Amino acid sequence: MGPVLASAITVHPIWYGPWPAAQKRTIRAFLRSLSPSAAIPSPSVSAWWRTVRLYADQTSANVSASVSLGAEKSDARMSRGARLSRMDIQAVVRDAVTARTRPLPVDASGGVYLVLTSPDVAVDDFCGQVCGFHYFTFASVVGSTLPYAWVGNSARRCPEVCAYPFAVPAYVRGRRPESPPNGDVGVDGMVSVIAHELAELATNPLVNAWYVGLDATAPTEIADLCEGVYGTGGGGGYAGKVSVDAQGRSWNVNGRKGRKFLVQWLWSPEAKACVGPNASD
Repeated sequence: MGPVLASAITVHPIWYGPWPAAQKRTIRAFLRSLSPSAAIPSPSVSAWWRTVRLYADQTSANVSASVSLGAEKSDARMSRGARLSRMDIQAVVRDAVTARTRPLPVDASGGVYLVLTSPDVAVDDFCGQVCGFHYFTFASVVGSTLPYAWVGNSARRCPEVCAYPFAVPAYVRGRRPESPPNGDVGVDGMVSVIAHELAELATNPLVNAWYVGLDATAPTEIADLCEGVYGTGGGGGYAGKVSVDAQGRSWNVNGRKGRKFLVQWLWSPEAKACVGPNASD
């Protein structure tokens, strides 16, 4: 009964902790690939996003096809410390929109704030219960109600949990990890979690729209239903049938300027099943 992000979506990254330029470029490339582009061959990131666009609100307004990269903010010095609670994440967003120099815009019409923590940063429940989450800021904390998401780099902490399938838990026997398409287990794993969280945020931004279950504070959403599925036959510790490039790197979607990514499938309200980009073409 709640809204979806039907207006043009602008993603504002907040880089918390030290971030090498090459890692930022990989994540930016993914975000810039979400909107349709004739220059990107199929299967594309935007074709994967078409499944998200199938979801609509009560007025029949669908999730927007337009997703762009907005203004960015960096906090390399970790002004809130190297260990963050969930409420600290909201404080990081507040710091970014109220900064004295180059604050992020308070974009209530289609803005999404993406807090990305480097491997140096610990977040409550990271690795144990979550690899990322989305919610909305409280007006009492930030001054506005703004959809936001957090995703952490798990490379030094729990790649077998949060960078799957580029690392595989020891209890999953007989499965070799996939080779990351951009050569970075932590960041390629983050891209898939970012995709997961953006899909759910777009379809359930205020935690009162698209989800399964009786408890809105612990919902099962459109990406949760397909967790661990990256290709045909995926599930149960098997990522599914995915493409492999000449260097042996695994991928399932094309991005801008020749980039490739491996992102999980999503639940389609039409197919009533987990689908990938080819099913949306």
